[in-house]
Amino acid sequence: MVYKVLGLMSGSSLDGLDLAFVQLEETGGKWAYEILAADCYPYEKEWREKLQAAATLSAKDYLLLHTEYGHYTGEKINAFINKNHLHYQVAFIASHGHTTFHLPEQQMTAQVGDGAAIAAVTGLPVISDLRALDVALGGQGAPIVPIGEKYLFPEYDLLLNIGGIANLSFNDQGNYIAFDVCPANRVLNELAKMLGKEYDVDGLLASSGMIQEDILQQLNSLDYYSKPYPKSLANEFGTETVLPLINAHPVSIQSKLRTYAEHIALQVDSAIKKLLSASSGASAPATAGHRLLVTGGGAFNRFLIKRIRETLAVPGIETVIPEDHVVQYKEALIMAFIGVLRWRQENTTLASATGATRDSIGGALWMGHDY
Repeated sequence: MVYKVLGLMSGSSLDGLDLAFVQLEETGGKWAYEILAADCYPYEKEWREKLQAAATLSAKDYLLLHTEYGHYTGEKINAFINKNHLHYQVAFIASHGHTTFHLPEQQMTAQVGDGAAIAAVTGLPVISDLRALDVALGGQGAPIVPIGEKYLFPEYDLLLNIGGIANLSFNDQGNYIAFDVCPANRVLNELAKMLGKEYDVDGLLASSGMIQEDILQQLNSLDYYSKPYPKSLANEFGTETVLPLINAHPVSIQSKLRTYAEHIALQVDSAIKKLLSASSGASAPATAGHRLLVTGGGAFNRFLIKRIRETLAVPGIETVIPEDHVVQYKEALIMAFIGVLRWRQENTTLASATGATRDSIGGALWMGHDY
């Protein structure tokens, strides 16, 4: 079976709305993909501010934003379809939405971007609310991508996505384990903005700073890192816990960036070692032969990738950066794949990764046209 689907992703770094029109083909239980067209629509200042403030709104204003963002998303989809001449080619849309609340311990997660509004604007079927059932079943609802990694990237046993939050997946002989490692671009970008930059291009600002050992020690001592997986982070952890901790110290922004880049590299290293140790049952895991695929905006941060490679050099893990379109649009691609699984009424989440009571078929379906 061949499916041509449009996948949408809005990450916690608030860079913009990623759209990927992909072809997914299943043959004998094996899947192949091709990204046919992709783009990122950067958020205007007004929308970035609206999404940042979403969690502070009254119930009424929040629901109005949910609807408004759905219509905004639908309009961007129509512009993407027009630009790429995709009329009558998109079978359906799979939209992640933008996460505003994530409280899995209370069995609640929320993403703005009303699927009904998207369907109404585009006239196409829309699958949304992809995390809700997993969370209702006691899961973290995150990371959500391991189901796609299992079928679309089977050649890698370690997969790291560095977006607003860095998350890690591990294929332990067919059993997928995944969790959020630490805040990443959401913190780095906020620090860069203090110097008038949208982000730290190639990590050049960080590379000119000095590691501040006291800040680094405080960061590495945060309670989250000692919690067992499965576990996940809300966006607020980066903005309300990590940033105030860093900014309490009167040092240069360059040194804050350098210190936080080091923190990310150390937490990635620690997370991988814990996974491999648990898998092998040894305190010093055998790491030869493991391959780490790195995607997300952070994969373009050359300095950060250099530090991750250097940190992992002793264990001997190969760090792979794929083609740019896979780096940037892997999550939108996987949203499309999750949409296909939902359309086929097959499991869209892995309980081994999220901690839910079982695998589940999640996602609400909105039919955008008459039949």
